[in-house]
Amino acid sequence: MRCVAGVPGVSFAFQPLLSTRTGHAVAVEALARPHSGTVYDLLIEAGQQGQLTSADVALATSAMLAGTEPGHRLPLHINLLASTAARGEQLMRYFDAALTQAGRSPDEITLEITPPFCRVPRPDLVHGLEALRRQGFRIAFDAVGQGDLPLTLLMDLRPDLIKIDPRLLAGVPGDAVATALVESVAGLAMRMGLHVAAVGVENPDQLTTVCRLGIRFAQGNLIAAPAAHPTSSVRLPAEAIAATDPDPTPVLTELLRTALTLPESATIEQVRDVLVRNKEAGSVVLLDQDYRPRAMVDRNRFLLAVGGPHGHIQHAKRPVLRQADPPRLVRGDASALELLELFGTADRDRTGDDVVVVDDAGRCAGVVRLAEMVRVVAATKVERAAAVNPITGLPGSDQMVKEIERRIARGTMFVVAWLDVDSFRTVNDTVGLAAGDELIRAIGGALAEAAAGMPGIRVGHVGGDNFLAVTDLDEIAALAEQLVDPLWTVAGISVSVSLAALVCTADAVRSYRDAARLLAPLKKQAKAVPGSSWVLGRPGSDRVEVLRGRARVPRAVS
Repeated sequence: MRCVAGVPGVSFAFQPLLSTRTGHAVAVEALARPHSGTVYDLLIEAGQQGQLTSADVALATSAMLAGTEPGHRLPLHINLLASTAARGEQLMRYFDAALTQAGRSPDEITLEITPPFCRVPRPDLVHGLEALRRQGFRIAFDAVGQGDLPLTLLMDLRPDLIKIDPRLLAGVPGDAVATALVESVAGLAMRMGLHVAAVGVENPDQLTTVCRLGIRFAQGNLIAAPAAHPTSSVRLPAEAIAATDPDPTPVLTELLRTALTLPESATIEQVRDVLVRNKEAGSVVLLDQDYRPRAMVDRNRFLLAVGGPHGHIQHAKRPVLRQADPPRLVRGDASALELLELFGTADRDRTGDDVVVVDDAGRCAGVVRLAEMVRVVAATKVERAAAVNPITGLPGSDQMVKEIERRIARGTMFVVAWLDVDSFRTVNDTVGLAAGDELIRAIGGALAEAAAGMPGIRVGHVGGDNFLAVTDLDEIAALAEQLVDPLWTVAGISVSVSLAALVCTADAVRSYRDAARLLAPLKKQAKAVPGSSWVLGRPGSDRVEVLRGRARVPRAVS
């Protein structure tokens, strides 16, 4: 562990935070480690002496210094009590000094605000956090699910990240209630557009569940235990990344690199010095006093321009703005299409440049390599295109298996339904393959339309005339009505369909294989019923509900 001056008897350990989409480290958290007792003991003692805020500030500034090492430029997460954060404007003089000494800027620091929250007047806390955010700091709320964070605070000040407490994650995936709570917290945050991190990942089952629930970031001893020095070399296992939700396009924040920045008044000599010290950096971003990008200095073009025998000496004290290019800016929430358009308008010799990512206020949030982002987006689109059925455009069997496994991991009740066309070969033999494809497309369209109108439904085309749907329990009847009730016709021929549905419970269905095994006899029963039919069964029960389609609404396929 690394000791620093400022807090006697305290060292710091560092634990990375990894993206579940890319598998790479995106930040590192500095964890205070007193030589005796815990950090909570230290803060309690400081509080008893009336020095709580001073001790907390000292820990935060010491963490900024401890977390800065040559070659390490990952964003740094630092813990800060809510009562301390409420004094945001007063903190800046201490933080500014530490950042200057560390050679970092506020946009590289995420302040993890920790409980208790209830002892801090809400207006004071919001005011303090807003002041820190205006300076460029990112804000996270820690210990969500265990502490006393008011949910309404998420509305008052939308944080950049919330971290699910390890004690809540400890029951996942074996405890259905714990899994449901984690899913609920993550779902709420995602609907609000907030990033979520699961903290305390200790075993592979927890990691797989976190990935399946769509939680974007993970941290824990299974991935990397706290270490004496910051590291970015750890990676998530490929099988865990493969379990993520079926929309794996990385967002910019997950490919973000920390920008190497200098004031816009910087000289050629200053830029050269920082590039020499930071050999992996591709550029230097020149910022105004509000941390807004004014220009960018590309490493290669700059070093070529000043790399002559006397170029550096002759121009050392001149402003570097003369050697800089206008920055290319992109918002952190930019879509893949916007990125491709940016790439398409770039000069051919600048497609390898860094692009500056800015926040809502136009401040520098970091940089991404444009060509790298385009490669990732393109590879993702190709992978997703390969995973869908070419006739209907619906996800294939692999994606549906992942969806079923994800629902099982939640521990909640759901329905798996299988649909096919009766005597589909006869359709092809009678009216031709083209008409058969049109029928399949129409049924696929009906499934997609149903999924668009009901949030709990996922549908897929698993081959030929076979479709799968995964629904919430209260949605299967509506889905059946849209698929079984119509009188399907193609080229003047009436066509019936069969729908077999299985209610899946946590105790009876533990894998996709279980669901497929229990669904198989229901398929046979559905096919044995003349005309369009729907059968519904439950594991452990011999009772099967058989419902005939009423064929009320003609649905012709052109």
